Amino acid sequence: MSTVLLVLIIVNVLISYKGFNDLHFFRKYEFHIGSIRAGEQIRMISSAFLHADIMHLAFNMLTLFFFAPVVIDHLGALSFILIYFGSLIFGSLLTLIFHKDDYSYRAIGASGAVTGELYSAILLQPEMSLYLFFIPIPIPAYIVGIGYLLYSIYGMRAKNDNIGHTAHFGGAIGGYVLTIAMRPAMLTENVFMVVVLAVPIVLLFVLAKTGKI
Repeated sequence: MSTVLLVLIIVNVLISYKGFNDLHFFRKYEFHIGSIRAGEQIRMISSAFLHADIMHLAFNMLTLFFFAPVVIDHLGALSFILIYFGSLIFGSLLTLIFHKDDYSYRAIGASGAVTGELYSAILLQPEMSLYLFFIPIPIPAYIVGIGYLLYSIYGMRAKNDNIGHTAHFGGAIGGYVLTIAMRPAMLTENVFMVVVLAVPIVLLFVLAKTGKI
């Protein structure tokens, strides 16, 4: 395992564990619209190192563990870190934009950053396939990625759960934009994947522009 990936996972685990056992710490650093708009912008980053419980933490770290090596192998450790924190910030900014008037809105988790790495890995290794536990055949990773973002759009519209769908989507946009910026040749060498992965992103902004989300 890459040293930078190991350090990132350890930092997530340590900060999350602190949050599990210290409610004051958890409340001080979670994503909270009212506090952020009052000037506590640090929450836009610190919230991504807090998790609701062990399962939430484990899911994000396992996803990162499986997909981060693809990004590191193709772009290097520094680019991996830039994509991680860039996607994290994209996720927080999109959440702030969509929920700016909901002063009680709260969110936590590394999902935005992790989704950015997932999207980056799919762009860099488009032939990659995934095995989902309830489907016994490999599924192309880009199908899973697109399906996940379409589900996120549904979740953003339905607003019937506590999942931070907006941060997931913002993270995916961050991973998409930053990966193409770092590897612009894929605009001509991998046109199909670039266009296909852009579809749910364009759909989101069309729905937002027309007031349907």
